[in-house]
Amino acid sequence: MRIDIWSDVICPFCWIGKRHLEDALGSFRAEHPDTEVDVVWRAYELDPAAPRHHDDSPAESSAQMLSRKYGMPLAEAEAGQEQMAARFSELGLEFDWRSAKVCSTFDAHRLAALAADHGKSDEVDEAVRRAHFTDGLEISDPAVLRRIGVGAGIPAEDVDRVLAGDEFTDRVRVDVETARGIGVKGVPFFVFDGRFAVSGAQPVEVFDQALAQAHGATQG
Repeated sequence: MRIDIWSDVICPFCWIGKRHLEDALGSFRAEHPDTEVDVVWRAYELDPAAPRHHDDSPAESSAQMLSRKYGMPLAEAEAGQEQMAARFSELGLEFDWRSAKVCSTFDAHRLAALAADHGKSDEVDEAVRRAHFTDGLEISDPAVLRRIGVGAGIPAEDVDRVLAGDEFTDRVRVDVETARGIGVKGVPFFVFDGRFAVSGAQPVEVFDQALAQAHGATQG
């Protein structure tokens, strides 16, 4: 069984949805130990216009971005981020929304594509999300991405080559265009075995049902 997941690494709902899917997968694998599940991460950009490098100008915080994007008072946006941090805490995650910096995720997606080729998808995905949500780092910064890639076990020369050039650009763009083609309006977006879709950070029970449905279809 294959699960394709369109996600952006600065989307808080995507990390929540990932954790819910992981819980469901734990139960599914216990019940169906002979069924191999292949999880494939797909790139999606929530804000393609976000800057890659902020240089000396201060990066926009997540609360400031929400206030600007949706025209809400900053205090309201901050209250929403505090609520999101509480949801993270329930899952053992940490969201330091005061420090989280909004920036381009394009190069992070290119690093993720490299990681997939090295069998390091989950390690890099977790590290990039932690860098953004927990550590307040700019994940558009090549130095940050290099530390993540090398720290995950990808050869330094491969990481340096990718970050210095435009390798995997086409793969990222194909993922984004594919998402548009199948009508994805937001992330996370999960497609189970190319047949059943789940949109959003749904409860674990919804993922339980999707896995059972996809497994039943493959057995039928």
